[in-house]
Parts: sequence; structure tokens; C-alpha cells
Amino acid sequence: MSSRARKAGLAFLAATLAFAGTVYGVTRPASADVVAQLNASQLVADMGAGWNLGNTLEANTNGIPSETAWGNPVVTQALIDRVRASGFKTIRVPVSYLGHIGAGPGYTVNAAWLNRIQEVVDYAHRRGLYVLINMHGDGFKSVTGSWLICDVADQATVRDKYQKVWQQVATRFQSYNDHLIFESMNENFDGQYGNPTQPCYSNINAYNQIFVDTVRRTGGTNASRWLLVPGWNTNIDHTVGSGFVLPTDQNRSSSIPAGEQRIMISVHYYDPWDFAGQEDGTITQWGAGATNPAKKSVWGQEDFLDGQLKKTYDKFVTRGYPVFVGEYGSIDKTTYDSTNNRYRADYARAVVATAKKYGAATAYWDNGWNGQHGFGLFDRSSTTVTQQGIIDAIMSAVGGSQPTPPPTTPPTTAPPTTPSATPPTTSPGGTGGCRVTSAVNAWNTGLTTSIAITNTGTAAINGWNLAFTLATGQSIVSGWSASFSPATGRVTATNAGYNGTLAPGASATIGYQASHTGNAAAPTGFTLNGTTCS
Repeated sequence: MSSRARKAGLAFLAATLAFAGTVYGVTRPASADVVAQLNASQLVADMGAGWNLGNTLEANTNGIPSETAWGNPVVTQALIDRVRASGFKTIRVPVSYLGHIGAGPGYTVNAAWLNRIQEVVDYAHRRGLYVLINMHGDGFKSVTGSWLICDVADQATVRDKYQKVWQQVATRFQSYNDHLIFESMNENFDGQYGNPTQPCYSNINAYNQIFVDTVRRTGGTNASRWLLVPGWNTNIDHTVGSGFVLPTDQNRSSSIPAGEQRIMISVHYYDPWDFAGQEDGTITQWGAGATNPAKKSVWGQEDFLDGQLKKTYDKFVTRGYPVFVGEYGSIDKTTYDSTNNRYRADYARAVVATAKKYGAATAYWDNGWNGQHGFGLFDRSSTTVTQQGIIDAIMSAVGGSQPTPPPTTPPTTAPPTTPSATPPTTSPGGTGGCRVTSAVNAWNTGLTTSIAITNTGTAAINGWNLAFTLATGQSIVSGWSASFSPATGRVTATNAGYNGTLAPGASATIGYQASHTGNAAAPTGFTLNGTTCS
């Protein structure tokens, strides 16, 4: 969203909260070699349901970003694990830089702030989630210290600063795999809610081109990474209109097939605003299921939603450019109408289902605020779900994003082994085979390892045990998408209840966190149900 006030009920806390200037340690970049390049339709399907970590890394006090400035707690791994366990596969992390950018000509980003951004990215990235980071509040006129302003006179300085900040960010994440996506900016416009103006729109187009060129030239995975760009204020009509100019991508990797794109289009959806965001009790119901016509807006219903997203399909998706509805949602109005949450769920379900119909991915706007006028789905302090009905609606619409149990801590000693009543099998009449790739993300005394298992045989695998050997000194402390035992030495990972069947060519991704004493080597000696894997 485009202002702290619209985002929600947290503004009153800002005056009482001090800037948290903690210096965070640097973690190593995640490996770039385990995620295959996906085309547009594959990417949208793989991103699944998305969620915004809103009012956090873009929050600020007097132009100095701080994740607690607007009342939300410090982000933890436990919160990200809860979001993931609820079925979300993509997390958008809005980021502001503002007063953490040094003076020109270098415009150096404060190292502690960049380290913290990386740490939060790692919370999600190490769990196999897609992560999007952007430049959020720097382009809002209402924010103290904002500078990415499309109608200021000195555009040369704006562009120079923009290029140098993105170069630092892109370089920091240069070797992260393609589950990390960069978004050039947020809702950039001249601050007037009307038709686009010039030269403001031309400047926004120029920012997008600078962003694409800068990221690509840093090399590594950035040369082929998916990049997300908005039009005027992320407004659908003004993005599909004539003012928006797609950036060229002449510096992209030659490994990208010639007929494919690696640029996505960012739009936001909060229509009708009198239901989705207006902070009063006039309009509290939405959609065909509304029971009180007086509480339902006269516009912005299912047919309007369908028409808007069809515009993005016709303009971009048909040409290979996927669309990302990076924000949508509706505020809590249950203090005015006890049935409001039903319509909030209907709205979320409709946005996600319609986006899927037209080849777009989505991310729900969650500002961390639960209660009147809040968008929250989770209590971020207790890491509990507060709006299960809305989450269920999202998951049903996206088509079965399977909720994943949060990581569990394995026993320090192996429990007694008992034969399974139904041992893992390979369907008769086919051949078995497997391929395993792994990626290690290590820091001083710890690491995470992501393991992708692929059935390369001609028959389905029904239940699996993946065995491998840890390097000396490593000990698993938690894992996800499988159970791991024992914690050291020769380890066996057993499938979870939802990923035990692997059809020919199908894959499952699991992972674990481990401690180490200096040897952060990848696991070795993979066998799947006793068969050695390539």
C-alpha cells in the first residue's frame, strides 16, 4: 500500500517506539544451483499462495527504517515457519532504505540494515519459499526522507542514487537461487489519485529500465533471475494503458530460451475500496453471497474483478510476462458487522481464483494488525493463526497448496526402529531410479541444507526413506517436510504424510538445520529406499 495510514491502524504506536539499531550478523548467500529455470506459467504455479510481511522492514520513524517502528515485533524464524505451515509458498518482504542510505556519490546502504534484510530473507529462503524484496517507502511523498519521487526536478540525482542502491542489494544476493525475486519499487506515482502525468510516468519507466539493467549486470543468478516491475501506482488500468513501457532485457543470461521472458508485471487490487479499505461500517459485505444490499458496494464485484484481471492477461500474460498481484485484501470490519469475515474470505477466494484463471500469482496484504481495520492473518508475537477462514479460502482458490508442518526437532538419540506395517514400494512393472541435489547455506556454527529428491524411474514410489551421511561434526537440530533420525552420522529422512508418493519425474524438497564445528560440507551417499541416487 502507498501510505502508513492506509496500511493500518499501527500509526499511533510509532511515537512511542524507539528505533531498534541492533547490528545483525551476516549469513552466507544460499546456493544458486538447485532451482531449475521456470517459464512464466511454471513460475506462477510454483509460487502458489503468497503473503506480505507488511508494516515491518518498510516501517520507519522520522525516515529511519526499523522493523518495530509501526508496532510489529521483530521477525523470527518461528513466524515464517507458521506462515509456511499454513500453506503459503511465497512471501513478499516490503523494504525501505531511506535514512539508511549514505550521502552521495556512493550512497552506501548501512551494513547492519542490509544484513538484517538478508537475515529475514534467509528465514524464508532456507525453507524453500519464494521471497520478493522491493524498494517500498522510498517512493512515497508522505514518508519523511523519501527520495524516489517521479516529479522532482533533479532526476539525474534520483536515478544515480536508485542505481547505486539496487547495485548494492543485487550484489548482496547475487548467488541466491531463483526463489528470490527482486521488485523494482512499490506504488510509485505523483501522489495524486487521478490520471498519470508526464514526465512522471516516463520517469517511472526509466527507473524500471535502470533496475533491470543494474541487476542483470551484477551477474551470477541475477542474470537470469525473475524481476518484477510495476506501472503507475500498480494500478491495473494505468499499467495496461499506453503510458507503461516494458523495460528491455538485453543483458539477461544467454541460458534463457529466446522465446521466454524473465520480467513480471506488478499490480495491486483493493477494489472496491469502500469494502476493502475504507475505515468505517458503511460497506461490510461483498460478492454474490451478500445478504444486505445496503452493506454491499454498487461496484467492484465478481464481474469487475474478472474484467480487470483479464486485461492483464490480454496485455501481458499472452506475451509471456506473468502478472503478480502483489497486494490484495480487505480490512476487519466485524465491529460493525459480525458477518464481515465471511465476506473477507469470499473476497480473498475470488481474487486468488480469478488471478489463477488469468495466469497471475498473488500475495495477501498482512500488516500485522488484528482487530478493527486490520489486515492480519497471524498474531506475529505468538505466531498463531487469527483468520483461519480467510487462509482456508486462499488455499482452496489456489488449488491445494498443501499446508506443511513446521520444522520439528528430532531426538538427540535414535528411537527404537520398528518395521513399517506398509513398507515403501515401487509400483510393479517399472524401473526405479532417483536423483538428489542439495544446497548448503552455512554461517559460523550453523547451516541449513535443502535437498531435492526426484524419481527418475518409470514407476511411482509409494513411501520413501532417503539415507545420507552427514559430515563429521554436524548434528541436525530441526527439519521440515520429513522426519530425520538419528541426528548425526548416517541419517534417514522419512517422508511426511503429504509427500510420500512420487510419480515418475516428480520431485519432493526437504531440508534441515544443523550445527557444525567447522565442517559445513554437503551430505553424501544418498540412497532412496536402498537405491543409490545420482
